[in-house]
Amino acid sequence: MTSSLNTSEPAVLAAEGTEQNILLPHTYDIVWSLIIVVIVGVVFYRYVLPKFQAVLDERTAKIEGGIAKAEKAQEEAAEALKEYHQQLAEARADAAKTREEARAEGTAIVAELRSKAQEEASRIVETAHRQIEAERQTAAVSLRAEVGELATELASKIVGESLQDSARQSRVVDRFLDELEAAGDESRTAASVGNSAGKEG
Repeated sequence: MTSSLNTSEPAVLAAEGTEQNILLPHTYDIVWSLIIVVIVGVVFYRYVLPKFQAVLDERTAKIEGGIAKAEKAQEEAAEALKEYHQQLAEARADAAKTREEARAEGTAIVAELRSKAQEEASRIVETAHRQIEAERQTAAVSLRAEVGELATELASKIVGESLQDSARQSRVVDRFLDELEAAGDESRTAASVGNSAGKEG
């Protein structure tokens, strides 16, 4: 029995000497793991990564295109705003010019109407003066005839003789009217002197 124990001890010792660390994998596990990693890496770099890269490139292109479109839209908006301001300034200038033209035209129309009104007033006054002068002449002729008749009758009664002679009658009437006109001129002169004296006082 002792002999069997003696023969089993070297076997146990040999087994203990050949044991490895359980934390380290076997060599064939490491090799197969490396092969799988290489295969996965090759597949990833050859098939998966290009698709990711294509998607990223597409998104980058879209983003860059969107930025370019946004910049272009911003430039167009700035240009449209500038054009709007320019058109607004032109519209204001046109409105001011139209106002000035309307004001000048209105002034010209008022001046023309005023001139026409003055001409019409002058014409009416001149017509009135002519009509008054004609009426005065008519009244003077009528008055002269009536005064002549009255003066002839009065003179006939005073003198006691008939003044039927037309030449004599005309002389008497003319002398009488001249005296009346002289008296009227003196009264008008006295009235004008009185008015001027009143104004000075």
